[in-house]
Amino acid sequence: MLKEFQEFISRGNVMDLAVAVIIGAAFGKIVTSLVDDIIMPVIGAILGGLDFNNYFLPLSSAVNATSLAEAKKQGAVFAYGSFITVALNFLILAFIIFLMVKAVNNLRQRLEREKPAVPVAPPPADVALLTEIRDLLARK
Repeated sequence: MLKEFQEFISRGNVMDLAVAVIIGAAFGKIVTSLVDDIIMPVIGAILGGLDFNNYFLPLSSAVNATSLAEAKKQGAVFAYGSFITVALNFLILAFIIFLMVKAVNNLRQRLEREKPAVPVAPPPADVALLTEIRDLLARK
């Protein structure tokens, strides 16, 4: 069983998947920082200087806090600002992945076009002779 596990782990697909997951997690953190630290403050400034993550609707009359963290401690809240931030993270990440896949596909197409044509080897002498005989019989 240990040997089978070692064979499974040593396959290329498993290692490629592990690398992709690690890189994807790191890339997700970059996009999250881009949205939280650069894009959302600009949007918040345009919308009146408020922290967009703190946009929420209280679902309880006991909630009277002005920040989301404090409001969650007081009771249930509908945190639509956080949801919009996460949705924006997803859209940016999906767009960047789309651009990466498009670039890879373009590169593959370019390599296919630039690939030199494989020269067709002439058939062996006996096959060439049989082809000539066949062509002569087809003409008669």
